[in-house]
Amino acid sequence: MNRDDTSGWAIEQVAAFDHQVTGVSVSEDGRLFVNFPRWTEDSAVSVAELRQDGSLRPYPDAGWNAWRNARKDELEPDRHWVCVQSIMADGRGSLWVLDPAAPAQAHLVSGGAKLVQVALADDRVTRSIVFDEDAAPQGSYLNDVRFSKDGKYAFITDSGVVGALLVLDLDAGKTVRLLDGHPSTQMRKGLVVTADGRELRRPDGRGVEFSADGIALSDDGQWLYWQAIKGDTLYRIATSVLTGKGLRGEDVGDEVEEYGRNGVSDGLLIPRGSNKMLLSAVEDDAVKVRDLDAGPSGAPRILVQDPRLRWPDTFTQGPDGTVYLTASHIQDSAFFKPDAPPALPTQLWKLVGGSF
Repeated sequence: MNRDDTSGWAIEQVAAFDHQVTGVSVSEDGRLFVNFPRWTEDSAVSVAELRQDGSLRPYPDAGWNAWRNARKDELEPDRHWVCVQSIMADGRGSLWVLDPAAPAQAHLVSGGAKLVQVALADDRVTRSIVFDEDAAPQGSYLNDVRFSKDGKYAFITDSGVVGALLVLDLDAGKTVRLLDGHPSTQMRKGLVVTADGRELRRPDGRGVEFSADGIALSDDGQWLYWQAIKGDTLYRIATSVLTGKGLRGEDVGDEVEEYGRNGVSDGLLIPRGSNKMLLSAVEDDAVKVRDLDAGPSGAPRILVQDPRLRWPDTFTQGPDGTVYLTASHIQDSAFFKPDAPPALPTQLWKLVGGSF
């Protein structure tokens, strides 16, 4: 355990995995779920429930986890996990699974991009929303999802070649793609992401290339926040604009607000009952926090910093208030270190011992 002397916070390991983890979510009754994208390996398990003994149960069953890249011509991409990036328990009895269906963050498998609802009471898939090419065109990589306070709408970031936001009316079954190519959802040209004090680049010279990625909903549900990983600026828009003008297909670009600088960050979380934002400071092996009441001028400060937080990725908050986060070790992956093993050991952590 490493304790930050200024805040009182520390990290404590919850689980270790033999594969690269990205997403984590906790249901209202305390069940923990994780997911493993097919980036540098053909993972045997994509979505799993983490049992108390540390073992993983393929979720919702082995059938949904049966996809293998080598068998893509045999299996239906809309009924299997192709390359799951994130998961989200909605607090209403369901786990939602976001599958961008682009193994190795490359070619999108036709018919595979989807948002799937699983009922936690009986571990049964109750709804599968498959995105067409208007919502998820080739080159897209659907990254993370949040739900409106009333559960009627979903908001998704696309961190692919051309960043965007997707807004879903879940009752009507309608999806619109917004801010496609808007500066707020794009990679910032010229920005270089570093790790271990050095530029992070692939063998061919490319750096980190993720558009709109981290996403967070304000505690009152009135604002949606996001930023690109290859970016340092936080943006927000009123959710009423997204579910009004946005769903009507109108341009909402003028409604976007810059909300200050976060620095390079991946995951975002606004803990329940607070107006603070947690952000993963991937260049600093740290979790930072900013006071949203301070407005765009508010500066993030380090909450906890630990060398074991190698690319802190996704946050979730349990029913008891505990905040969990994954460390996905992106800088250690075969994308950037060709000698790295395809299967990358990673961890799940929780924050302990402090107060916001």
